Amino acid sequence: MGRLEIKNGDVYTAISIMKEVADWGRSRGFDVWLDEWLTPEELVTEEAKEEYFCVGSIDGEHACSFILQWRDSLWWPDAKDNEAAYLHKFCVRRKFAHQGMTKQVIAYIKNVCIERGVKYIRLDTGNNKEVVKQIYMDAGFKHIKTAESDKGRTMALFEMEVTA
Repeated sequence: MGRLEIKNGDVYTAISIMKEVADWGRSRGFDVWLDEWLTPEELVTEEAKEEYFCVGSIDGEHACSFILQWRDSLWWPDAKDNEAAYLHKFCVRRKFAHQGMTKQVIAYIKNVCIERGVKYIRLDTGNNKEVVKQIYMDAGFKHIKTAESDKGRTMALFEMEVTA
């Protein structure tokens, strides 16, 4: 596999990859994001600005997408500014699955965090998503806590300390 290159700010390509991966997941019976959640109107916010949408490419072909935020007041309301990077909606296209994409993206995020003086990478996933939770634990994340939203969703919150 070639070198992963990340481009920021391509909201529409990022969302199209998210929809593609969600469609695949639904076709396999997985509990994944609904298409109506995967729109610029739903995803672009004050905390998830357009420039935070990332698309990863290998040899010029789109391989993955994610949102890299610097604040997440929903799941980490007590976090200090510049304390963590928050990884959201990470998706890998099927052609690039099982090729170490998670570790490459985490390495990229670690480098961005080091440049910014940020100590942690954090993320959340549904508490019932055992396969996804295992992927993140295998990548070096630690399960910090379980939290429930006001809409009744139970989420597993993960964190990784960034070291140079």
